[in-house]
Amino acid sequence: MYTQSFSVSDKDKPQAVKAVEDPALMAQFDERIDADGRIEPQDWMPDAYRKTLVRQISQHAHSEIIGMLPEGNWITRAPSLKRKAILIAKVQDEGGHGLYLYSAAETLGTSRDQMLDALHSGKAKYSSIFNYPTLNWADVGVIGWLVDGAAIMNQIPLCRCSYGPYARAMVRVCKEESFHQRQGYEALLVMMQGSDAQKAMVQDAVNRWWWKCLAMFGPPDADSPNSALGMRWGIKRVSNDDLRQKFVDATVPQARVLGVTLPDPDLKWNEERQHYDYGQIDWDEFWSTVAGNGPCNKERLNTRVKAYNDGEWVRDAAQAYAAKQEARQLKEKVA
Repeated sequence: MYTQSFSVSDKDKPQAVKAVEDPALMAQFDERIDADGRIEPQDWMPDAYRKTLVRQISQHAHSEIIGMLPEGNWITRAPSLKRKAILIAKVQDEGGHGLYLYSAAETLGTSRDQMLDALHSGKAKYSSIFNYPTLNWADVGVIGWLVDGAAIMNQIPLCRCSYGPYARAMVRVCKEESFHQRQGYEALLVMMQGSDAQKAMVQDAVNRWWWKCLAMFGPPDADSPNSALGMRWGIKRVSNDDLRQKFVDATVPQARVLGVTLPDPDLKWNEERQHYDYGQIDWDEFWSTVAGNGPCNKERLNTRVKAYNDGEWVRDAAQAYAAKQEARQLKEKVA
């Protein structure tokens, strides 16, 4: 999932909330959650539930917007008109996902400006996976296959999230993400039918992205205490470790068809567990990147801030036009 809100601690984490909730309202909320019902914006909700959702949904939105950058710089260098059109469509989709999610978060009482200020100041996080460079065209395909494949594994359960606006937004997001995963895999299949240099390029990209994708699911369940509360509330439906295992089990056969080797000497089928065993993830690298020390952290954030500042005149023009239209409509009503 393009968010690590259950893993990244901050001053607003649920256990730090001191507000005393009304017992009757809390009982009604718990009853609806226990019945697997939906919470809507007009419904009462605990302050910790609201803050957790704002953090998760906004981080998800930030990740979609920042996620446009690693692939966006390959639009002008795509190897064919077909690949260029597909990549443009994909990057456009990611921008749309960000808008859906910012809108969903706004229903919780936080403004778009507040969320963007948190992102641009470095207070808010986004998925660490986007802080790595795309070195060649194969990286674009691998992001589609592995990164978006991991995202789908995380995001499908969110279609059943207890918060209605988030769940409904995720239905469309997941449909579009499935296209992203398929186009990435198809692009790699074509490259693997090409020259030895192309095949080597794909294998190199897989080597560099595999472990980072496994870390996308967040730390082991034992090291992710906030996940339990998220699952209790119906925000998070499947644990980090279970999602990671499902991703590994689904991806190994795909890699076999593709003709690439996943860079894990410990990767093997466990007959007793009926799952694949896999090696140890470098969590030190993960947390270092989350903390802002990844290869592209500063570059990604600076690019995003520049794009926002450069677009100020567009926002001002849109607001001026809206005000003009409103004034005209008011004048017509008076007349």
